[in-house]
Amino acid sequence: MARWTKVVGVLAAATLLGACSQPANTTTSGVGDKDVATGGRLFSTADTETAKLKADVGPGVFPRTVTHALGQTKIEKAPTRVVVLDSGELDDVLALGVTPVGMATTAGQTGVPSYLADRAKGIPTIGNTDNLNLEKIASLQPDLILGSKLRANDLYPQLSKIAPTVFSIRPGFPWKENLLLVGAALGQENKAVAALNAYQKKADEVKAGIKGNPKISLLRFHSTGIRIYGDLSFIGVIFKDVGLQRPDNQHINELAKQISRERIDEANGDWIFYSSYGAGPNADEKAVTSSGLWAGLSAVKSQHAIRVSDEVWFLGLGPIGADHVLDDLKKYLG
Repeated sequence: MARWTKVVGVLAAATLLGACSQPANTTTSGVGDKDVATGGRLFSTADTETAKLKADVGPGVFPRTVTHALGQTKIEKAPTRVVVLDSGELDDVLALGVTPVGMATTAGQTGVPSYLADRAKGIPTIGNTDNLNLEKIASLQPDLILGSKLRANDLYPQLSKIAPTVFSIRPGFPWKENLLLVGAALGQENKAVAALNAYQKKADEVKAGIKGNPKISLLRFHSTGIRIYGDLSFIGVIFKDVGLQRPDNQHINELAKQISRERIDEANGDWIFYSSYGAGPNADEKAVTSSGLWAGLSAVKSQHAIRVSDEVWFLGLGPIGADHVLDDLKKYLG
């Protein structure tokens, strides 16, 4: 079976309130006919290419044809048995009130991510994001499969024979546009817009409560090395929406850059938010955070180095995860 690399708020209006290194243009969404019921779009979009992916009919209308990263898929009726191939799609469908019948797991997980545990219990797993079980997916008799070109491009022909399959270009950076695409596949465009409007309202509230103008560093101890995260990432988009500044060396137009243990000073800032990919602190995190170089960082000295949840900050990739990030930012910076 093909394998592929793993990449890695708030909810839809009142009832649900709670990537990736390719350059993209930033633009503000206009108000379209589909958004009339939600009062228009209050949020900005980040990726113009992903924003082009949509359905050919209005909200709730079926049959519909959805234009996505690998072509067009016709969906005859509103899906009720959805399989999701990554944490972002899982977050998205739950935010729109749909519990999937199958989900892929990520590193260190055996089921639903902990921050989603109260929303989804007992969802069958269909392998992990590096090794999907096609037989298990077929046995669940899905009527919609949601994933991304970046993760599962080679499996698309097989998946599309099992059920109508809709792929985003990639997870992470275009997380808002990916939610809109999921909404298009489900016929729930208005719920998706409402969720993002709610997210932006909360982001504005968090922004108003931040003390001073701190520069924030994003550090992740990944399985492939130590990463400083840039602007083209899930968390980078949230920081921009909240108006948070980054250290000058972290304003990079890509997902992340690698650094060595000896160059950990490049991760300094007024605050450092950091995590390890997968389950528990990895070897790099243990070595770095016990070193004299780490102890000498100004953020560490001022007790502004905060360990955060990796599955939320770097693997959430949807509005529920974004909502939790906003809560953390309000807690620490407000």
